[in-house]
Amino acid sequence: MMGPEYALRTTRMLTAFLFCSGLAAVAQTPQALTWSEVREKFEVSNPSLRAAQIGIGESKASEITAYLKPNPDVTTTLDQFNPFTPNPYRPLANTLPFGSVSYLYERGNKRELRRQSARQATSLAELGLADQERVLLFNLRSAFVQTLHAKAVLRLAADNLDYYDQFLAVNRERLKAGDISQVDLDRLELQRVQYETDRESANVSLRTSKIQLLTLFNDRTQVDQFDVTGPYDAAERMQPLDEFRRIALETRPDLKAASQAIRKAHVDHDLAVANGTTDPTFSVDGGRNPPIPVYVGVSVMIPLKIHDRNQGEKLRTELVITRNERLREATEAQVYGDVDAAYATVNSNLTLLRSFKDRYLQRAVRVRDTLSFAYQNGGASLLEFLGAQNDYRSVQLNYLNLIGSYLTAVSQLNLAAGREVIP
Repeated sequence: MMGPEYALRTTRMLTAFLFCSGLAAVAQTPQALTWSEVREKFEVSNPSLRAAQIGIGESKASEITAYLKPNPDVTTTLDQFNPFTPNPYRPLANTLPFGSVSYLYERGNKRELRRQSARQATSLAELGLADQERVLLFNLRSAFVQTLHAKAVLRLAADNLDYYDQFLAVNRERLKAGDISQVDLDRLELQRVQYETDRESANVSLRTSKIQLLTLFNDRTQVDQFDVTGPYDAAERMQPLDEFRRIALETRPDLKAASQAIRKAHVDHDLAVANGTTDPTFSVDGGRNPPIPVYVGVSVMIPLKIHDRNQGEKLRTELVITRNERLREATEAQVYGDVDAAYATVNSNLTLLRSFKDRYLQRAVRVRDTLSFAYQNGGASLLEFLGAQNDYRSVQLNYLNLIGSYLTAVSQLNLAAGREVIP
């Protein structure tokens, strides 16, 4: 007979076991990430973005080099050294020591222009990073949408399979009652493989989409321990096209980079003109020249500008300004084209989605349920029921695919606008 202490000890062990089992179940349940969490994780861990951030640091280091001053030159000379003197051996008796310090003075604000050009290059690198992030975020959003799409399709496939299994259970009872033949039941059983195939295909597609997201994170988490969540639906209204154009012109990093390239080209042209100016070299020297014990001298060396060897660079940088202005116009035209094309695609998808919501979805459900009831009561043929079932499956799947196309088009519109205009 068990005593009270044994019962208490057993109760404690059972409680601890249940508690540990609950913790294990919680640990195995994947935490679903929202889009904002997915984006934050991507910006922290994506290797391409981190490498580009290092490139900005390299460009800032070039600013230091560009603003360095010229180093002074020091010259020392020991002249009239005679190693062949007779006895007494005095090779340094008649030496003439000489020393000088010279410094190149840069005119025309060359240092300031070099630093300004380097800073413009850093700004271009930062805008390049922003544009790279814009494109990578589009890839991330597309993979996120693909994952949501795969989850929705998997739910639909599982619901269709459950519905069909319930329908098969009813018809197995009808076979026992003699309401249908074995051949009809076999045909219904054979039709089940289509829904089972849909479920397995959707499961593979979901795992593939998750792997793509994890690759963008550079994350080695197991697929079963990773999940995302978010609304899988379409918006009801769209802002006017002009609003998206305005946002794109203000936000697009590649358009800003094109304007920045023009400004840098002007600075480079000013630097080329400044490099054409002559830079004097100032020198101070001193030495000994018997009978003068010590002397000091000053000199200035100015290069003669007989031939201007910087004319080609001046012309080249001037042409770069014009070329960058044309490239900026081409980029602006591309911005308008991207926004207009993405906006048209989103509107087209919205029009089709409204038709599905208003008419096709409800009709597909009504036809399926009506013919299912009619077939079970002898009012419809097997072919009619199977046709209605396939129509329902096709309409539901097309609706989910259309939502995926809409969300992908929204991502394309956000890419064209330069920022997340439609969340």
